[in-house]
Amino acid sequence: MNSVAIIGTGLIGASFGLALRRAGYDGSIVGVSSPPAIADAIAAGAIDRGASLAEAAGEADLVFLSQSIGRILDTIRHIDPMLKPGALVTDAGSTKTEIVDLGRQFIRRGQFLGGHPMAGKETRGASSAEAGLFRDRTWVLTPDGPEELQTPAARDLISWVRRIGSNLVILDCVQHDRVVSLTSHLAQLASTALASTVGEHLIEKRFLKVAGPGLVDMTRLALSSYDLWRDILATNSEHIDRALSQYVQELEHIRENLRTRELQQEFARGADLARKLRTGE
Repeated sequence: MNSVAIIGTGLIGASFGLALRRAGYDGSIVGVSSPPAIADAIAAGAIDRGASLAEAAGEADLVFLSQSIGRILDTIRHIDPMLKPGALVTDAGSTKTEIVDLGRQFIRRGQFLGGHPMAGKETRGASSAEAGLFRDRTWVLTPDGPEELQTPAARDLISWVRRIGSNLVILDCVQHDRVVSLTSHLAQLASTALASTVGEHLIEKRFLKVAGPGLVDMTRLALSSYDLWRDILATNSEHIDRALSQYVQELEHIRENLRTRELQQEFARGADLARKLRTGE
């Protein structure tokens, strides 16, 4: 892999460039984005230079799509004639089914392999990028079949994913979207709903002083941008609807049993999951 094109040099794209450099990658890294985003990514040391999509795709052995989901879909529809033959196109989209289906349909000159690095922040842009953003974080790949992981280009990507410190997980795109509706999307919406509820009913600033670190922890994700989440919610709405229904049902059960010992089991189950998340068991 001698040349990488990062399409979208925000937080994830710029962090990928920095992670590659830290891991020892010494090839070319070219960015495609708006002029301010390119300037920020160059200043951060994440890319060598900016280029047009056609120029970057024509040179790259690996094309990394780190845009919003809507823009990833649009890029996939148009990039194939620009690709260097045999190039690998992968992405960082938070939902996979629509992206993988479109990649299968439109990418012909190269290979498309869906991906999702499970890392991020509430802040955006290359100025927030970190070389260690993906370390000890899951990086999901969603091939149509195991043979897609055996091509030289795919093996090269997998090697670099591991070298930057990510933990590789292989899922099909439907499995991925169902799982993240619970592990990621539900968490975002629960945090947003909690913050919105508290904000609506405690509008006086002095009351917010009567809050412990629990509220701060629980509302961290509420800092996330709707512009970022709009496409995620739209492209995984069926799984998210099911996850929300399950969550509402659980909240109703809790509400109905505030005065009983029925909640002891809920506390135990919740604590068990919380421990597993923190210990990796």
